[in-house]
Amino acid sequence: MAETPPAPSLTDLQHWTWVMGRAQQMMMEQGLGAMQAPPEGMPIIPGLTDPATLARARDFWTESLTLWQRFLDPAKAPDPAPVTDKRFKAPQWREPVFDLIRQSYELIGDHMLRSVEAVDGLDAKQKEQLRFATKGFVDAMSPTNFALTNPQVIEKTIETRGENLLKGLQNMMADLARGQVTHTPDGAFELGRNLAMTPGKVVKRTPLYELIQYTPTTPKVLATPLVIFPPWINRFYILDLTPEKSFIRWAVEQGITVFMVSWKSADASMKDVVWDDYVAAQVDAIDTVRAALKVPAVHTIGYCVAGTTLAATLALLAARGEAAKVASATFFTAQVDFAQAGELQHFIDDEQLKMVASLSPEGFLDGRYMATTFNLLRGRDLIWNYVTQNYLLGQDYVPFDLLHWNGDTTNLPAKWHLSYLTDLYRDNLLVKPGAISVAGTPLDLTKVTTPSYVQAGREDHIAPAESVWKLTELFAGPLKFVLAGSGHIAGVVNPPAAGKYQYWTNPSPHTTLADFVAGATETKGSWWPDWVEWVRAIDAKTVSAKGVRLPGAGSLAALGDAPGTYVKS
Repeated sequence: MAETPPAPSLTDLQHWTWVMGRAQQMMMEQGLGAMQAPPEGMPIIPGLTDPATLARARDFWTESLTLWQRFLDPAKAPDPAPVTDKRFKAPQWREPVFDLIRQSYELIGDHMLRSVEAVDGLDAKQKEQLRFATKGFVDAMSPTNFALTNPQVIEKTIETRGENLLKGLQNMMADLARGQVTHTPDGAFELGRNLAMTPGKVVKRTPLYELIQYTPTTPKVLATPLVIFPPWINRFYILDLTPEKSFIRWAVEQGITVFMVSWKSADASMKDVVWDDYVAAQVDAIDTVRAALKVPAVHTIGYCVAGTTLAATLALLAARGEAAKVASATFFTAQVDFAQAGELQHFIDDEQLKMVASLSPEGFLDGRYMATTFNLLRGRDLIWNYVTQNYLLGQDYVPFDLLHWNGDTTNLPAKWHLSYLTDLYRDNLLVKPGAISVAGTPLDLTKVTTPSYVQAGREDHIAPAESVWKLTELFAGPLKFVLAGSGHIAGVVNPPAAGKYQYWTNPSPHTTLADFVAGATETKGSWWPDWVEWVRAIDAKTVSAKGVRLPGAGSLAALGDAPGTYVKS
C-alpha cells in the first residue's frame, strides 16, 4: 500500500507560491512586449489595436506586473496605501495572499471602470447605463462575496467547522422563498408595538387610502392643520418609525394638528387605478380635513412620488381657481422635472417597460420587484453586504427599524406605474405646460403660486438634489429651498435630538443649485426646526386642542386606532 505523501512544509508552500508568481510575471512581461503598435500595414481595429486601447492595456499589464513584484519581494515594496474600502477593513486582508487578491480585484475593477469612460460612440444616457452596469458587476465580483477568497469566511468556517455555511445557507434559502433579501430579524419590529406608535385614529377609509388623525399633545395647536402624503411605493411609517425618530410625533409635539394618508397596497381590484386617481385622492383628503375642522385651508407635505403628485394637485387646484385650499406645500425629495432623475433612469427604456408590463398580469406590480430595483441602486450595501455577513459568515441579522421599513414592500397599480415611468421618467411631460391632464384639466406648474418649502438631500441617489432643484424654476409663488445632509431617507428622517448631519439655506437670489450652494449658510443638525418656523410664519394663529381637534370627536368618526389596517396589508 502506497504511503501517504507528507504535507508540504511552510518553506515548500512559499517556494511554490514564488514559482507561480514568477510564472505569471513572465507571462505578463511577454504580454507587455506583445502590446506594441501593430505592424505597418495591419488595420487598426477600434477597441482592440487602436493606440488608446493599447496604451490602456499596457498600463494594466504594467500595474499588474508591479503588483506581483511587490508580492514576490515584500522587502522592496513601498508602504501600503491606507485601505478606505470598508469591505477590506479586517486585519485578515493584510495577509500577503489576501492582500494580493484584494489589490488585484481593485486593479481590475479600476481598469474596467476606466475602460467604460474610453468607449466611443455612445450617447450620454447609454454611457451612464454602461457605467452603472459595470459598477454593479465590479461590486458583485468582489472577493468578499466568495467563500474561498474571503479570509474572514475561511477563518470562520474552520472555527465553527462549517456551521456558519449551514446557517448562511438556511438564511439564503429563506430569502429565496420570500423573494427578497432580508435585512432585519423576523419579529424584531411590529407596527403599534415599537413602530408607528404615535397615538391617533383612522377617521376615513376609501378604496385607495385611509386617513389618520393624530391625538394632540399640546393645549393649543396651529389653526391650520397639516395633511401628509407619503409615497405609495412604501409604507407611510417611514415618518413614524421608533418614537425618537418619528416626524409625526415631533410635529404633533410642535402643536400641529396632523393628518396622515395611508395608501392601500395594490391588488387586483386596483387594476384600473391611474395617476388621476391619486391626484383626486389628495384633493379629497384636503377637502375632508377642511370640512371636518371647518378651516379654509391646510398645510401639506408630499414625499417623493407623492410630492410629484402634490405638485400636480396644486396645478389642478390653480387651474380650477381653488388654490386657496392649500396654505402651504412642503416637498420632501420630490421631482417634477425628470431630465436629471438619477440612477433610476437606468431602468427606464422600452424593453424594461415591456418587462414591467409582463410582471403585472393581474393588474398590479408585486412590490418585491421595486424593492429589488431600489436595492440594486445601493447593491454594495443592501445586497452584497448581506451575502457576506449573513450567507457566508452566517451572522445574525441586526435589528434596524429603517431597514425593516425598507423591506416592508407595497404593490403598485400596474397601469399607474407604467404611465408614471413613461410619461414622467421617460418623456418628462409634467414640466411641459398642458402636456399632461388630470380629470380633463391640463396641468401647468408655472401657474402654482402656493408658498412652498422644497427639501433636497445632498447625497440623494433616488431624487438627486440637482433634479429636485428644478421645481424652484417652475413654481411662481414664494419658495424656500433647503439642502439637507445625507440622502433620500436619512436626509428627511433626521430628528433634532439626534444632532446629526446639517442643512444649508440661502435667502439671497440665486438661479442655479451651484449658486445656492456657493452662498449658502450651513447649520448643524436637523432642518425640522427651520421648517416649523417657516410654517408658523405663514399663519401663527392657534386654537384650543379640543372638539374637532380630537380624533373621532367631530364629523369624522373613529374607525380604529392608528396606524390603521391598510399599512398592514
